[in-house]
Amino acid sequence: MINEDAKRKLSRKEIKHAKTAEMINRLYREMCGGLSSMKQKIAEEFFYNSLKHRPVLDGIRFDFIDKNITRARNRIEEEYDIILVNGSIVYIIEVKYRLRKKDIDMYLERKYPNFTKLFPEYKDYDIRLAFASFFIEDEVKFYAKEKGVSLLQRRGKVFESLAA
Repeated sequence: MINEDAKRKLSRKEIKHAKTAEMINRLYREMCGGLSSMKQKIAEEFFYNSLKHRPVLDGIRFDFIDKNITRARNRIEEEYDIILVNGSIVYIIEVKYRLRKKDIDMYLERKYPNFTKLFPEYKDYDIRLAFASFFIEDEVKFYAKEKGVSLLQRRGKVFESLAA
């Protein structure tokens, strides 16, 4: 039979153990989240710098490149990773370290339709969508092509365009 003092010690140890476990879990989540965020930033910087250096996509030369543009209007707010513009075409490029089908669906259902609402100055432009990613599984490539979305994928120190 355990006496009251032993029960108190046990519960203190359990409390201390639970606090330590929670601290380890919190640090782990922060580290993993930090790594994921850093990988995303690396991908964005790579594709932005590549396009800034050579603003050509699908054989089309662009005059302007913007990155990380956030715009809000009438309770709609969206952030766009890269926007390329010339006199008649706008390319919206979403950057993902690893591209998934759900990313394409979300973009097509929400961010893409909101673009003309947030950027009415481009309403008469040919608006095209592309995803830039370091890692794209084959089934996602087929899915993107099916949906009419272009892909940019890292290839060594440069990237290649897989047009829709």
